[in-house]
Formats: sequence, structure tokens, C-alpha cells
Amino acid sequence: MIARAGQEGFSLIEALVALLVLAIAAAGLVRAAEAHVDSIRGLERRAAAQLVAQNRLAELALPGARAGPSVVEMLGQRWNVVVSESATDDPDLAKVQVAVSDVGGRAPLVTLDGFRDKGTTTR
Repeated sequence: MIARAGQEGFSLIEALVALLVLAIAAAGLVRAAEAHVDSIRGLERRAAAQLVAQNRLAELALPGARAGPSVVEMLGQRWNVVVSESATDDPDLAKVQVAVSDVGGRAPLVTLDGFRDKGTTTR
């Protein structure tokens, strides 16, 4: 068979439709990659906040440590740390809750509960 002139290859419309399909697919992939990066950043923030909370809870076990709000810097970021203390059934033991959030953030990223000996508190 001999092809007639003008019927070889793709038409301009076919090429444009193919490019449109590729562009839509690429846009979807970019959005998925952005969502993944945002998710990873959130995990990093929560992991850093967890370290801040653990450090603060460990500090509260030291003699003379005081419970109360503070601002700490870790991994190049500033964190609000709110420590609340409540009584337990044991008069020598206090329940401590450490909540960590971004400076300017409203909701805590991490809340960590622990206990400490009331004998280490100086008020």
C-alpha cells in the first residue's frame, strides 16, 4: 500500500491533545509531590516538638525545677512550652503535662504526660 500525501504522522490537533493529557498528568504529580513534602514537614515539626517535650519533662525531674510556661529554641525554631501540674492520689507525686506548640501557634503539636516527685519542687 502506498500512503497518500498529507496522511502521514500526527495532525496538529492530535499532538495538542496528547500534550494536554501530559500536562494534566504532570500537574497531578506536582500536587501529589507538594502534599508529600508538606506531610514530611509536619512530621519533622512534630518530632522536634516531641524532643522539646521530652527534654522539658526530664528537666522537671531535677531539683529546683519549676513548672510554668517558657519559650525554648531547638533545631533553629522557637517553641512555646506550657507545663501544668496537678495533684495525684499520692501526696508525694504530681502529674505533669507538657504541651509544646510553635511560637504563635494555638494548638499544641505534642502533649506529653509524666509524673514527678513533689520533693523536687521549689515554690
